[in-house]
Amino acid sequence: MARENDADWHAKKGENQMKKILDIITDEMKKAFAANGYDENFAKVTLSNRPDLCEYQCNGAMAAAKTYKKKPIDIANGVVEQLKDSEVFEEVNAVMPGFINLKVDASFLSDYMNGMKDAKKLGMDEVENPETIIIDYGGANVAKPLHVGHLRSAVIGEALKRMGRFVGHKVIGDVHLGDWGLQMGLIIEQLRLDKPDLVYFDSSFEGEYPAESPFTLDELEQIYPKASARSKEDEEFLAKAQDTTLKLQNGDKAYTAIWKHIMALSKADLKKNYDNLDVSFDIWKGESDAQPFIGPMIKDFEDRGIAHESNGALVVDVSEETDKKEMPPCIVRKSDGAALYATSDLATIIDREQTYHPEEYIYVADKRQELHFTQVFRTAKKAGLVSEDKSLRFLGFGTMNGKDGKPFKTRAGGVMRLEYLIEDIKNAVADKMKENNSLPENEINGIAEIVGLAALKYGDLSNQATRDYIFDVDRFTSFEGNTGPYILYTIVRIKSILNRFAEEGGNLEAGTILDPVNDSQKNLMLQLTGFGATVENAFEEKAPHKICAYIYEVSNAFNSFYHETKILSEENEAQKASFIQLLKLTKKVLETCIDLLGFSAPDRM
Repeated sequence: MARENDADWHAKKGENQMKKILDIITDEMKKAFAANGYDENFAKVTLSNRPDLCEYQCNGAMAAAKTYKKKPIDIANGVVEQLKDSEVFEEVNAVMPGFINLKVDASFLSDYMNGMKDAKKLGMDEVENPETIIIDYGGANVAKPLHVGHLRSAVIGEALKRMGRFVGHKVIGDVHLGDWGLQMGLIIEQLRLDKPDLVYFDSSFEGEYPAESPFTLDELEQIYPKASARSKEDEEFLAKAQDTTLKLQNGDKAYTAIWKHIMALSKADLKKNYDNLDVSFDIWKGESDAQPFIGPMIKDFEDRGIAHESNGALVVDVSEETDKKEMPPCIVRKSDGAALYATSDLATIIDREQTYHPEEYIYVADKRQELHFTQVFRTAKKAGLVSEDKSLRFLGFGTMNGKDGKPFKTRAGGVMRLEYLIEDIKNAVADKMKENNSLPENEINGIAEIVGLAALKYGDLSNQATRDYIFDVDRFTSFEGNTGPYILYTIVRIKSILNRFAEEGGNLEAGTILDPVNDSQKNLMLQLTGFGATVENAFEEKAPHKICAYIYEVSNAFNSFYHETKILSEENEAQKASFIQLLKLTKKVLETCIDLLGFSAPDRM
């Protein structure tokens, strides 16, 4: 039945915004505690840890007993008495020694579902004070193909960007390319050995350098490994590469021309590979873009005494009294005058501050870089590049390991290219689909691309970012259990039911969600109510794995409801329409969540 005070429950701050169900329940409890003369802060409500007994619980009477010198059960009984006429609860019980068990009223729940169904963003409130947030989550090195080590940064960063935008922030994604380090000097010196007649190595050349690259992408990808290997055995070659890197950083015209060719080829290839991951960036800047800021920054550090010389290098002391272990100084200029990663990261902050004025920075990188970012953040604040209260956050992720528990390698022992990993997981999905599917092979291959990407991303994101995890193709591509394909299969099942309903003449827009007819339906509805709180909390804690856990629970709840309920064969048309509207809401919740995680669902599987 509809509620006259529905607007109060939804507590609309703006059009189509709804109060979280836990807040509504807590408000009811606060009123009950206050009515008996108890502090409403004791009225904290949580999800039940015994769902066989109740749906929500309040343990406040236990804590209040100490304050009011009463038995917990007496306080609990008094609160329960105040709630006997509440339209929010179907059942409220006081249980020894003083727990309060709560079950939500079915009509309240169906009203809440209808509110979600019609609300913008499924009733989730956007943040009241949107912030500009920069997420640095690419970190790819030019002249090198993306490999499996780049997967986590791209996938986690993309999910955070999407989540942040959904809750209402202005989020800017920056790939922050490694395009200015020693690898450039190595490539140029190897190129000098391989193609010494190029005009770039003719010191007397004074014309315009060629617009066309003197090497292809394939050649470039062979040049760097060869140069890297040579530098480990040939000290003279390494010294030349270091000198060439410094000259490039100081604006040498010939080396800059070669660098531009490297950048053009690499960026095009990187964009293609990031597109295959459904990962995008708003800014395609790199370390080189920080170069104009480095000279003035270093001079300012010296003039103000922020930095000082140590063994020929320029350093900033960043240790603090509260440090439990030694904190080495941040080196901002090497003894040979070259810049380091820390130098370009600090200069990049200056660029970002001037251009975007962000309230928060999030850096997504391997957790082994924690020391580096601690030094950079402390230097930035000590030097006043950012205010003391600016949020500089490092989200360090764990390693993706093989089944042997060691960092993931190819069978030959090398680091696998990311495009090969994506192809392998797509093929594994296609093979499983061909075993149990009568779809045409070309359609299976198309679907396998979508499902494979979901398997890969969900397999990564369902783990807490800071933890290492085992990359298991067989488990990730399974259509059962806590996997991407299982989530997609649930969505496809819902799509199939809705399509059949429409094909049989049903009106997908008709009807309203009625009170649940069985426990599995009520459980599904209760799971759906958690959408807004889950997304808000997941972004607040920078924890995409919480969205994965949520949609797994929703999928399980839906599949239980599906197996226990006759949906399309329901004879009562109003009830059937109610089921259809609930399915549409479930589909929307699941599809919204997987979009936040960075993948989508096919129409059939």
